[in-house]
Amino acid sequence: MYPPGAANDLQQRLAALSSPVRLIFFTQTFGCDTCLPARQAADRIAALSGMISVEEHNLVLDRERVAEYGVEWAPALAVVGERDAGMRYYGIPDGYEIESLVDAIEIAGGGGPSLGDDSLDALDALERDVHLRVFVTPT
Repeated sequence: MYPPGAANDLQQRLAALSSPVRLIFFTQTFGCDTCLPARQAADRIAALSGMISVEEHNLVLDRERVAEYGVEWAPALAVVGERDAGMRYYGIPDGYEIESLVDAIEIAGGGGPSLGDDSLDALDALERDVHLRVFVTPT
């Protein structure tokens, strides 16, 4: 569920998307007690904006899609806008943890990262790809 009063705030934020975003959900039938609640959370987020869709793939059966999106385990969401920028969300996007997923959706949907010019210049100067992982835990 959303934090108190958050649904309206999220809906307003997601109304500003300028391009469609796909939440590509990876699940598995056995051994994933959190897959169903994660899918339900993704559906609740998608219901807040006509610009967001959810498609589902099975981690075990859809090996081609798993390889295409580089997903490591389930439940997982690949957040994909006009291009795939490699943003992945593992786990259940619920409660206060939803913020990081909504941020990713905003970036994928046409909003740029809210970084200063110095940070953007430093990123442009990188000579190789960097793999970042951000961990969010329940408060």
